Amino acid sequence: MAGIDVYMVRHGQTYFNLLRRFQGFSDAPLTDAGIQDGHKAGQRLAKIHFDGAYSSDLTRAIHTARYALSENQAQSPVEPTTLPNFREENFGSFEGRDSQVTLTDLNARVPKTYNAYADMVADLGMPVVMDIFHDADPYHLAESYQEFVNRIEAGFKDLKSRHQDGDKVLLVSHGTTIRAIADYFGHPEMAAHPVHNGAVMHLRLKDDGADILAFNDITTVFD
Repeated sequence: MAGIDVYMVRHGQTYFNLLRRFQGFSDAPLTDAGIQDGHKAGQRLAKIHFDGAYSSDLTRAIHTARYALSENQAQSPVEPTTLPNFREENFGSFEGRDSQVTLTDLNARVPKTYNAYADMVADLGMPVVMDIFHDADPYHLAESYQEFVNRIEAGFKDLKSRHQDGDKVLLVSHGTTIRAIADYFGHPEMAAHPVHNGAVMHLRLKDDGADILAFNDITTVFD
């Protein structure tokens, strides 16, 4: 099959992003720059007619989707439908904490010391790092990798049930979620890199997986 084209956009910059804090299921409002991230992504996707428009049910994703859709010139939906399965990873008790303080805690659980979260993901892989968060959370709220995969698989099953071959879909989600999806579809080298606010990952979703046609893209004007 030709597949369903899914344009996954990371939400715009939030105050937690600006302050370098883990966000996860928690939420923080978009900064002024984050609002512009949404508009800029929408401008680069403005020529595409979307057969469906979706976001995670977290406010930062909903607002980014609205800003992006306000730029659309191809008679796409004006309001996103929320899909909770595409939320960010649940970081449990680490939510809202400074990223470097959290990294210090996680470094105590691995054989070597990492200076940045991105370095840990690049070296150990997204599945392992998700499980480190899960195992380190004293409140047992942080998701394991398998729990994350279960809800993402359910999310894609839901999207497939709503659309048919050849449809184009906008989906505003989150940085770690987008990276983990790239890893899930066979690209750990992509998952090793932080995703820019407002960046696009273009997936062609098929019965047997997905092709990734663009990743972490902040320059292409799509048509």
